[in-house]
Amino acid sequence: MVEQSVHALEDPRPAAAATGPGRARRTGVKRSARTTPYLFLVPYFLLFVTFVLVPAVYGLWISLHDWDYLLPGKPFVGLDNYQALFDANSAVFDFFWQSMQATGIFTVLSVPLLIAVPLVIALLLNRSFPGRTFFRAVYFAPYVLGVAVIGVLWRFVLDPNLGAVNALLGAIGLPADTPWTTDLPWAWISLVGVTVWWTLGFNAVIYLAGLQDIPRELYEAARIDGGGKWAEFRHVTLPGLRPVLLFVVINTILASSNMFGQAYLITQGAPGVETRTAIMYIAQTGLRDFKMGSAAAMSYLLTLVLLIISMITFRLFRTKD
Repeated sequence: MVEQSVHALEDPRPAAAATGPGRARRTGVKRSARTTPYLFLVPYFLLFVTFVLVPAVYGLWISLHDWDYLLPGKPFVGLDNYQALFDANSAVFDFFWQSMQATGIFTVLSVPLLIAVPLVIALLLNRSFPGRTFFRAVYFAPYVLGVAVIGVLWRFVLDPNLGAVNALLGAIGLPADTPWTTDLPWAWISLVGVTVWWTLGFNAVIYLAGLQDIPRELYEAARIDGGGKWAEFRHVTLPGLRPVLLFVVINTILASSNMFGQAYLITQGAPGVETRTAIMYIAQTGLRDFKMGSAAAMSYLLTLVLLIISMITFRLFRTKD
């Protein structure tokens, strides 16, 4: 008994802590806490591998072949499909870079509007006034419509001969023969206008959520310091929206660069192929001309360009003033 008492005094740990089962139980709990988050990620990881990673690797493999999915033979050609995109004498050179130019024109015209206009709308809808919820729903409502609905609707509305827009212009005494979908620059005005009307609600909602996260105390401090509305916007609103702006800019650039449905349904690439975007040409090359290898190479080149633009955008937003 005396020896047991001496040992108990020498060991300051609780009796339960010194036992093997208690220590094993705590180890199991710690191990379970470490593995539980990964178990929740397993479903998403399986979906990512199945629908993103595997198709991406398979597409890269296709780009290295003369791939016609209707024929059994698909010879390996290495980098020939990529080299053809930079060879002025190849059959795809002019058409591909013309479609890239069309994509660039649409992106340059639409992205500034889709960044600035939704921000103005969000600033207005962030104020308290009667019917604010109704107007928020009105601005967001077009975004829930699919591109097929938007394309077919505006195809008829903007029709140069029978469209409602020209009929309305004629009714108020303005020229009623504007070629909204068949000539430049009207085709670009139509595509950009329809896209801005259709998608500005999404960016406005994102801005609105960011505005509501900015502490009101910062605006009160700016007023105490004598700052006006422009000073509040410049020194409080914009810095507070920096992460949101990064998301909106990146998402808008990627969405505009991958524009397909509007051009396919509204202008059908007209006049000529002036409004045929890169995605539209890639789809035609792969699905209509059965040149999947060349189409895959174009897709990866477009992906590389968008990756570089995204990295530059991230770099600009990380730069400190």
